[in-house]
Amino acid sequence: MATPNYGYEKRQKELAKKKKKEEKLREKSQRKLSPSSEGLAPGDSETDVASLEHDAPTVPDLPTKNG
Repeated sequence: MATPNYGYEKRQKELAKKKKKEEKLREKSQRKLSPSSEGLAPGDSETDVASLEHDAPTVPDLPTKNG
């Protein structure tokens, strides 16, 4: 009787897991880019991708103990 190839089985599980993760990311990005079903047009400021990209808040430099 042949012995099981555990390395092959593990690799197949890893590939399936990777594929599933990529599909989830693809679906998530599709949902981000597509307009919502609330009736908002793609040009609305609420769904416009450019309006969603905000600059990071700036924090003033705090003085250090050394001066």
